Amino acid sequence: MRVPELLLRKQGNRIFSNPLAGSARRLDCPDRDRQAAETLLKSSKDQYEHRLVVEAIRSSLSPLIDQLSVPEHPSLISTPTMWHLSTQIEGTLSDTNPPSMFDLIKHVHPTPAMCGTPTFDAQHYIRCLEPHQRGCFSGLVGWCDFQGNGEWAIAIRCAQVAGNKATLFAGAGVVPDSDPESEWLETSAKMRTMLNAFGIKEDVI
Repeated sequence: MRVPELLLRKQGNRIFSNPLAGSARRLDCPDRDRQAAETLLKSSKDQYEHRLVVEAIRSSLSPLIDQLSVPEHPSLISTPTMWHLSTQIEGTLSDTNPPSMFDLIKHVHPTPAMCGTPTFDAQHYIRCLEPHQRGCFSGLVGWCDFQGNGEWAIAIRCAQVAGNKATLFAGAGVVPDSDPESEWLETSAKMRTMLNAFGIKEDVI
């Protein structure tokens, strides 16, 4: 099973990140599904949303990493429910006093995909405007070993279960060209990941 969104993976002196921003719902008809993917790849709004995230990660990692490879254009990846714009970022740490995994995380997290940009302004408005606490949503899930290797993913599509009640979390990126109804439909489509995990087939959103 693939990680939905890899914030950071460290293997020896190698660093990997795979930001996903810009999404489209998968469709049952293969031809329409492929068209949805191609439309996403050509979308200037989604390309801009994706670029904000990639450039933020590049800016955060560049002072800490000797060599950083960032593709000029995103590619497409898919889950059973969504298409995403994806950029595979790779870097090499210095052999002299390299930063720890947790130092790297502190510089990168939260990305604009989870918080917005500029970060401090976005955090302020999130606290003022969101009517609930995020809990585990937009946090990190991962592991680290005694050699400093590890892998950390962002908790985007997730659920908090208490007794017989489950609270589901998902979201969409909002940029100047966003359409509110489209963003709501995208968020609803992303909820399908967790609904499938709970075995719920009906459209309840």
